[in-house]
Amino acid sequence: MRFERRATRSWGLTLLAPLMAVAVAFVVAGGLIALSGAPVIEAGRRILENAFGSRLALTETLTRTTPLILTGLAAAVAFRARVWNIGAEGQFYGGALATAAMAQVVPGPLAIPALMLAGAVAGVVLLVVPVALRLRFGVDEVVTTLLLNFIVLLFVSLAIEGFLRDPLAFGWPQSVPVPPEARLPKLVDRSRLHVGLVIAVLAAVLVYLVNRYTVFGLQARAAGLSAPAARFAGVPLSRTLLTTACLSGGLAGLAGAIEVMGVKGHVSSDLSPGFGYTGIVVAMLAGLSPLGVILAALFVAALFVGADGMSRALAVPSFIADVTTSLALLAMLVAIFFTQYRVAK
Repeated sequence: MRFERRATRSWGLTLLAPLMAVAVAFVVAGGLIALSGAPVIEAGRRILENAFGSRLALTETLTRTTPLILTGLAAAVAFRARVWNIGAEGQFYGGALATAAMAQVVPGPLAIPALMLAGAVAGVVLLVVPVALRLRFGVDEVVTTLLLNFIVLLFVSLAIEGFLRDPLAFGWPQSVPVPPEARLPKLVDRSRLHVGLVIAVLAAVLVYLVNRYTVFGLQARAAGLSAPAARFAGVPLSRTLLTTACLSGGLAGLAGAIEVMGVKGHVSSDLSPGFGYTGIVVAMLAGLSPLGVILAALFVAALFVGADGMSRALAVPSFIADVTTSLALLAMLVAIFFTQYRVAK
């Protein structure tokens, strides 16, 4: 069997790819649920009910969606230009830690924008350095960004158990809390849903506009399609990749800042259940589309929130959500391949 590249990619095939990937993932996950002895249809109903069936369920799903939009955008922006940012988890924690540290010195009226900026800058630094090493010495950024995740997590542990530890917190170590004037306002009373969701959606729209209507967006796409051809056409490749790193790392760092300011109020070692890594899945399910990231993040968040409730009700392991998400990613990769290639006649 031989494959040949398609001359064009139809919109129908491109839109069908993520739907087929999700369908395949659900079919396989349904088989796993059946093997566990739980009724598959009831499990699906429980997932939907626990994700969208009440005011509390919906707000929790949207709260979980917020950081996934931003980390998904971080991956989508980077991957589009072939900057392989696997470090969004570390950038998320770096942004969170910078936010908690700056909250102790920034005055009240300026706190919210200043802390969001601090978080974004921390994320920028953690990606610009690996990309600069790639450009200067040819160091693979997959390795450097991945290893930085562990370095940042160790530094977070050092900070919250040392110089940034809350002296009033007993038991599990955490950072000093962010003051009330630096917390993001709630969108819905008596819920955890905050204006970070609006910021995340606006960020997705802004990234879409940048990609579609700016010179930088065109240059980043050219760099992703073929770096040698882009350089030959006059694209300033180094500047384009460094700008991409700033945008991608800044989005991941902003996600950490918003999570601290909107939900937790402090930094702890369990702040993220893997938002940075899951953002890669979100970006791939969205086909690297900034607007598609919003829907993909909502789908993944609903899956995790719904699976938590389903597992408690039916005694089904909650890692079914992780399996389903992983299967969706694998199926999406296969689907993307077949949108670009076909079996040669």
